[in-house]
Amino acid sequence: MKLKLLCFTGFALFAALAAVAQPSKVRVVTTLTDLADLTRNVGGEYVQVRSLATGVEDTHGVPMKPSFVPLLNRADLVVLVGFDCEHAFLPALLEASRNPRIQPGHSGYVDCSRGVTPLDVPKSTDHSEGDVHPYGNPHYLLDPVLAKIAVQNICAALIAAAPEHAADFTRNRDAYLAQLDIKIAGWRAELAPFKGTKFVSYHEHWPYFAERFGLVYFGTIELKPGIDPTPRHIEELITTMKSEHVPLVVREPQFPEKVPALIAKETGAALVKLPIMPGGVPDTDNYIAEMEYIVNTMATALKKP
Repeated sequence: MKLKLLCFTGFALFAALAAVAQPSKVRVVTTLTDLADLTRNVGGEYVQVRSLATGVEDTHGVPMKPSFVPLLNRADLVVLVGFDCEHAFLPALLEASRNPRIQPGHSGYVDCSRGVTPLDVPKSTDHSEGDVHPYGNPHYLLDPVLAKIAVQNICAALIAAAPEHAADFTRNRDAYLAQLDIKIAGWRAELAPFKGTKFVSYHEHWPYFAERFGLVYFGTIELKPGIDPTPRHIEELITTMKSEHVPLVVREPQFPEKVPALIAKETGAALVKLPIMPGGVPDTDNYIAEMEYIVNTMATALKKP
């Protein structure tokens, strides 16, 4: 009996010492799944990452769950898109978390839009114009070149949180950016034959993507941001698409298919369903896979006669 007790005590002591020797991980909560993947690529084994979104939600309205509050309470960093993208859910969650480390203005609050020049900054923030983003369009992560800025911001925040791992974070960052550069060159080549091609989407997710790859973002099915289309708007959109020979309609998974399918049918345009973050459609569980899917799907649709 004494031998068993001694063995158990020894095992418990060994486990305790192992736990002490185990380096603590930086606890990171991201708002969206693309930011979670970028953080994992930079942080590697030294981070523990959770995303509030799963990939299928509207980026502006991730449903708030009670489980998010303790998650944020324990977080060392909260990583967000910025440009007011998360205004409908994140401020309330941060207040409820009672975690001073991750409040705006503190080092644990990581706004990945820093260094990004926004598109579509409104002249007016009147709510009659819809769900207006006063700081500009927040969907810059659909431009992989601008995603590199997010990677840099994440890396800087991780180094500040765990400077003892700075060399690892820097090495991981550089390796991921090199991989991304190779992919960007391939995506540009794949979409190069379609330079100047016009397309519409349900929501205004795609201005940065269109500008990066030489496409023309023709407009949205929504009447205004966050406002469903009226019959008159749909009719006018169909008419202008026909006259301008717009060959592509994009539907994001967050929106119903009925109206985009009708517009595609009436105009003869191809209809594609494209994710706006990893996990939005099957086989897009990381940022590169998501962008690969978007580019390949769009190029395949535009190749068809």
